Amino acid sequence: MIRQTILRFLRDPLIHFLVLGAGIFMVYSVVNGTAGPPVDRIVIDETQALRLADQFQRTWMHLPTRQELQGLAEDFVKEEILYREAQALGLDQDDLVIRRRLRQKMEFLNADLAEPQAPTDTQLQAYLDANQDRFRRPDRFSLQQVYLNPNKPSGDVKQAAAELLARLNTDPALAADLKLIGDATMLPAQLDAVTRREVANTFGLGFAKDIKNMPMGRWSGPYESSYGLHLVRITRREADGLPAMAEIRPILEREWYAERRKEANERFYRALRARYDVEIRLPADSADTTLAVR
Repeated sequence: MIRQTILRFLRDPLIHFLVLGAGIFMVYSVVNGTAGPPVDRIVIDETQALRLADQFQRTWMHLPTRQELQGLAEDFVKEEILYREAQALGLDQDDLVIRRRLRQKMEFLNADLAEPQAPTDTQLQAYLDANQDRFRRPDRFSLQQVYLNPNKPSGDVKQAAAELLARLNTDPALAADLKLIGDATMLPAQLDAVTRREVANTFGLGFAKDIKNMPMGRWSGPYESSYGLHLVRITRREADGLPAMAEIRPILEREWYAERRKEANERFYRALRARYDVEIRLPADSADTTLAVR
């Protein structure tokens, strides 16, 4: 009875189908394998490089140079490495975010682990000394000005300017109310503690270039601006200089921390990148430094 049952079971077409399907699946697995591409290899071929170049062109309205394209490829590799490492750590399982967000998560994770200790006064002073141009205060000026309209039909404006200049320097009381002298204008009669850039925003670049050579404490001119002629008196001048560390300590600490985090992120990335076999294939470029996108 048991033998007959087994024979009847083996003759069932459904059993034949299942056995045949399992056999085909085993053969397919042996021949083709089930493993995907190696996770430790990154290849940027010409097609990918051209896609990066096209994205750059649409953003910046010009083709990238080979050096710029190399930078784009390196940045793509960095993004891919951090993306894969983030996936390996399961950082993509708690929310739906794009790969660039995962890259940021990896960088944030490293920043938390590599947060530097608070800088000492010695470290901050050394940082200030090494980055003086970033923290140097620009020249500042306080000035008064009298406007003369060059398009005014009556008389020679330069002659009128010379006469008014002489009166201003011989009679200081004349400048008590600057709105009553010169020609009408919406320009400010006085500016206090402004930089040359701020002067240029108001009067133009040519006027701002002259301001450093204007004499101190007396009226001089006329100086030309975008609007006309001006008689000017510099009332105060603060030379550029490096502030004391105590004056800008919060700014120094913020910049010092930012630089340390950047260095830590770069070391973190380099350590990860060393674990990958990276291949970047760039298309041959033309004789000049730009890359033609096909």
